[in-house]
Amino acid sequence: MALPAIMRKFEIALADSDRGVYEQLEWRVAQHPSESERYLVARVLARALEHGDGLEFSKGGVSDDDEPALVQRDLRGDLLAWIEIGSPTPDRLHKVTKQCKRVVIYAWKQPDELAAAIVERKTHRGEDIELNAFPPELLDAAAAKLDRTNKWDLAVTGGTLYLTIGGGLIEGAVRRVPIR
Repeated sequence: MALPAIMRKFEIALADSDRGVYEQLEWRVAQHPSESERYLVARVLARALEHGDGLEFSKGGVSDDDEPALVQRDLRGDLLAWIEIGSPTPDRLHKVTKQCKRVVIYAWKQPDELAAAIVERKTHRGEDIELNAFPPELLDAAAAKLDRTNKWDLAVTGGTLYLTIGGGLIEGAVRRVPIR
């Protein structure tokens, strides 16, 4: 019998001064049995950083090979943004960049090598892919504090994340990795 997903609740006070987004966010997020806490934290942080109309967690979650972790659609259902977490293959990105104008990746493990692989494989519109690197220590510190109900204050200023969980502050800068 397969293990069930763990349902986690997130209440996030988002203050993103870089984008001028100030929202109170509430999500119920299913953590797939094979999904690490680090990946879950990256997925939730990316969702907050990309917060906007039509953005949602993909229907199949981590177990769906046909969709990214996050997807943004317009009111007609047309694809606006394809947002991956981790290190997707350059071949997957090659296919996706033909389907969607905006492709974003939030990685933490060897993002510079991913950028080089995208160039080496001559990924379609590879230079247009937005590759962002989370600091692994930020993800690990937040993952260590995960609970069934999570109340976070997330402030974003100058690309630096200030994440307050249970009175403790975790900070780290999201680095844009150029693809050339």
